[in-house]
Amino acid sequence: MQLPFAGLRVLELASVLAGPQVGQFFAELGADVLKIEPPAGDVTRTWRVPGDNPDSSVSAYFAASNWGKQALTLDLTQPAAQAELHQLAAGADVVLASYKPGDAAKLGVAQETLAAANPRLIYAHLTGYGPGYTRTGYDAVLQAETGLMHLNAASPHDPPQKLPVAFVDLFAAHQLKEGILTALYQREKTGRGCLIEVSLWDSALAALANQGATWLATGRDPAPLGSGHPGIVPYGTVYRAADGQRLVLAVGTDAQFRTLCGVLQRPRWADEPRFGTNLARVRHRAALEELLLVRIAELNGGALLHELVRLGVPAGAVRSVGEALGTELAQAMLLPPGPPQFPYAGLRTVAFRSSGWPVVGSLGAPPEQP
Repeated sequence: MQLPFAGLRVLELASVLAGPQVGQFFAELGADVLKIEPPAGDVTRTWRVPGDNPDSSVSAYFAASNWGKQALTLDLTQPAAQAELHQLAAGADVVLASYKPGDAAKLGVAQETLAAANPRLIYAHLTGYGPGYTRTGYDAVLQAETGLMHLNAASPHDPPQKLPVAFVDLFAAHQLKEGILTALYQREKTGRGCLIEVSLWDSALAALANQGATWLATGRDPAPLGSGHPGIVPYGTVYRAADGQRLVLAVGTDAQFRTLCGVLQRPRWADEPRFGTNLARVRHRAALEELLLVRIAELNGGALLHELVRLGVPAGAVRSVGEALGTELAQAMLLPPGPPQFPYAGLRTVAFRSSGWPVVGSLGAPPEQP
C-alpha cells in the first residue's frame, strides 16, 4: 500500500521549527523532501543542550523537525546557487519558505520568480507578522504579544511565563499544513498552484480560541488562573496526594463531580449549593479548590487515580517528558533510531492513522550538515 504523498516533491527553504515541521510531516507521508541550507547550516544545528553529541551536526532541536529529508547547501547570495535552486523548483510541487518580507526576492527565490517557470508550484511562506511587516518572528516574543504569556501565570499577581514548547511555531506549522493540503486539493481541479501565506501572529491569535472568544463576547480580559480553567471547576489544577503523586482532574459535568465526591468520601459536597452545579463551582472556585487540596493530600495518589479512571472521572498523573515517552501508549509515536551517527529515536509529527495507507515504519535520520 502506497503512502499518500509518494512522488510529491517538497523543497524546504524554511528553517528553525515551523517550516521544517511541515517538511517532516510530508516526509512521513511519503514525499521526497530536500532541505536547502545556507553555508552556515540551519541555525538550530547550533541550539544544543547538555548531552547532545558534540561530534554530530544534528542537535536534538534540529532532530525534532528534520527526519526523512535530504539536505543540500546552497549560498543563495550567489547567482550559480540561485540558478540551481530555480532548476530544483521547476520540478517541485511545494516550496516551504520562511523569509522576512523582501528577503526572498533579494535571494531570487520569491514566489513570482519560481512560479513563472512552474505554474503548478505551491509556494508556502511563513512570516512573523504578515507580508506588510518586516519584523522577524520569534516564538517567545509572539507568546508575549498575543496574550498567551499573560494567561500562563499562577495568578494575576504572579509573573507571566513562556510556554515551555514553541507553541506559536507549532500552531503556525499546522496552519501551513492545512493551507498546503487545501492548495493541493484545489490544484487537482485547476491544474495550478498558488501562494500560501501564514504568519506566526495570526496563528497565535487563532489559537486563543475560547479565551479570545471570552473577550470578544464579554469585553472582560481573561485573567490568568494557573492551570485552572476559566469556565470549569475542578479542571486542570495540580494536586499532590499523600504519597507525593501529582495529579489533575478534568471534571466537565455535574455527574462527574458527584462521582468524584463519592470517591473522595465527601458525598455531601455535591449537595451543597456552592458546589452542586458547574456555575456554582466556578463562583466558589477558591473554597472548593482548598477543600480538594486538603482532601487529596490525605489519600494515596495511585489508588485514587485508579478508582477515578475506573468510574469514568477524567483524571491523570502529572508525568515528566521522559515518563510520558516511556509509556507503552507512546511507542507508536516514536520513529526507530537512525544509523550509527544518530542512534536515537525520533518523534513523529503525524499523529493520525488511516485505513487507506500504512504508517511509515522507519524514516531516514535527520541529515548531517552537507
